[in-house]
Amino acid sequence: MPARPPRLTQRRDFQRVAGKGVRAARPGLVLQALPAPGQPLRVGFTATKKIGNAVIRNRTKRRLREAVRLTLGGGEATGFDLVVIGREATAGRPWQTLLGDLRGALKQAGVTDAMRAAQPPEAANAARAPTDTPDGAVSAQRGSEAGGAVTPEACLRRDARRLRALT
Repeated sequence: MPARPPRLTQRRDFQRVAGKGVRAARPGLVLQALPAPGQPLRVGFTATKKIGNAVIRNRTKRRLREAVRLTLGGGEATGFDLVVIGREATAGRPWQTLLGDLRGALKQAGVTDAMRAAQPPEAANAARAPTDTPDGAVSAQRGSEAGGAVTPEACLRRDARRLRALT
């Protein structure tokens, strides 16, 4: 299972990436990338109030975190600070399309090219991002307890249950 990349948490880091980094926009997300040679890959996630209420913003960020974990969690990416910004379409976008948006944005920003250049050719072939979608099946155990990733569909079902419980 791919590990979670380290996070950007400080406002000044987000501003530095936004001010000096490269921007790549897709229908499902916006990616800002700033090279940080010699540093580990760090990723920050954000979603503005413009896209919806707290439930929608949190769902958007969960889906983006999972997409980044599956795409970049192998540990082979280094030397970048990334900010992934959710859009209105992120929460409802089909999973494969969202992964494609992320891969395209990473390529446009030059992150995947830099990863390939830093690796020997045989390692670059082995480090390709997974293309499998997380299956939406719910097992008797949920999430990380089952040894698997929390799927976006499982998050949506959980959110729906919580909303019903509140009303």
